[in-house]
Amino acid sequence: MARGSSQHESGSGRSLLWRTDQLAEALAVGGDELDPPTAQRAHEVIERVQGRWALTGGRTVVSLAGATGSGKSSLFNILADAEVATVGARRPTTAKATAAIWGEESSDELLNWLDVPLRHRVDGADGPGEPAPDLDGLILIDLPDFDSREVSHRVEADRVLQRSDVFVWVTDPQKYADARLHEDYLATLRDHDGVMILVLNQVDRVDPRALEQIADDLRSLVKADGAGDFEVIATSARLSTGISDLRGRIAEVVTARNAAEHRLTGDIVSVSRDLLTGVAESEPQVDEQSSSALTGALARAAGVPVVLRAVRQDYLRRSASHAGWPFTRWVAGLRPDPLRRLRLGQESGQQSSGPGAADVQAVLGRSSLPAPTPAARSQVELATRVVADHAGEGLPRRWADAVAEAASPEDSALGDALDQAVMSTPLRGKNPVWWSLWYALQLVLAVTVVVGAGWLTTIFALGWAQIQVEAPTWGPLPIPLLLFAGGIVAGLVLAALGRVIARAGAARRQAAVEKRMDTAIAAVATEHVRDPVTAVLKRHRQTRQQLTAAGTG
Repeated sequence: MARGSSQHESGSGRSLLWRTDQLAEALAVGGDELDPPTAQRAHEVIERVQGRWALTGGRTVVSLAGATGSGKSSLFNILADAEVATVGARRPTTAKATAAIWGEESSDELLNWLDVPLRHRVDGADGPGEPAPDLDGLILIDLPDFDSREVSHRVEADRVLQRSDVFVWVTDPQKYADARLHEDYLATLRDHDGVMILVLNQVDRVDPRALEQIADDLRSLVKADGAGDFEVIATSARLSTGISDLRGRIAEVVTARNAAEHRLTGDIVSVSRDLLTGVAESEPQVDEQSSSALTGALARAAGVPVVLRAVRQDYLRRSASHAGWPFTRWVAGLRPDPLRRLRLGQESGQQSSGPGAADVQAVLGRSSLPAPTPAARSQVELATRVVADHAGEGLPRRWADAVAEAASPEDSALGDALDQAVMSTPLRGKNPVWWSLWYALQLVLAVTVVVGAGWLTTIFALGWAQIQVEAPTWGPLPIPLLLFAGGIVAGLVLAALGRVIARAGAARRQAAVEKRMDTAIAAVATEHVRDPVTAVLKRHRQTRQQLTAAGTG
């Protein structure tokens, strides 16, 4: 079956595209926290998948790759049944990739994508009287030597290898342990064992008794590279030994019509696993204890202790104005409003006493709280660093740095948020019922004092005019005197009792405001520190999950 639009809709096709989407999303989410060179390679893999998958048809690209003198060009000519590639004693001989094409299906679009201009169409014969295996759909490419002393040759070989569907690694008894083959190629293709063929060429130059040992050594080296456990196909281009086996193995791959997908899936899996080395196996949690310490440090930096003292003083001042001795409570009115001095506590509908104070607050939108001290700023920096250390524990360096950066908001933005949190927190509540009761009682007692004082004054004035007036008594004491003195004593006692009650009420009001402040400051800590840190950890989790999905399915 040709690999075209029908295969694009197959379950396996969707699997490749799904893996590609997972990798692309992981790159987008992971961003700068992923290793840049590996991420760049991943982008190239995605681009290669999209480019290869957009090409319809059932063609399979098989590339012969090998070191200088391995005889791959001779093998290429035998397989193509024509002298297509140049073979000679002078090295290197292959400068540009050459393609041999089997079958009638158009291959121009694919070869243009591969950028292989040298092309030869094979008519499919396999020698006199010998039936040819099914190679219809094969594009066989002879690559320049990957160890060529010409840099352009090596670049050309690597370029085409990146876009090939199947790799046929051709080596010989002298170079089968070559470090470049094993370290630069085979060790990097650990997820491509289904699209690789291992060929030991020029076996005619080896004693048959040593051939088996060499093949075992080669197979062991490849297995140690992590590329897989391969059968070694022994060939001799000069004697045509093993050519039919090689043709048959290539035919199996071509007939399956899924080599491109296997190769691309291997690329996705490989690069996803490489990227996974840059993320942790799990995400740490934001430590609650360090978050609590951060809230406390922010509260001190925001001037909350100053506000709480002002709240207490404000409560006591207002209590005195309601429940104090009426003849002296005017003194309390002379004291400055502690909250208004900080431009705080301006309730809705409340008139500001100072010229334009409300207008200034509306325009500036800031309180008059003092700036945080250097010690307070240091405590905030230390607290954010502790949060970052706990949240970034166990993460790779790039992710830990991202957590630390997220936990370090800009000073001006954080300062504005803290000030707004303080300003938006209600600092007053409903007037206590006892204030009204005390106010009424003090009013009654004040009237009593005034009546007693007036009565006594009238009696003294009449006595001075030698008009004798008998004041009514209650027991041994004159009632006017009782009214005057009793009103004063009772008023002072009631005022003293009011101060005791006010101190308890001020403590409760301060505690209530402190809870509101803690909630408001904690919201700022969450918005400016915890949420950004949590966002980094969520990105890490999503990146890890999508890379795992792309790398393991």
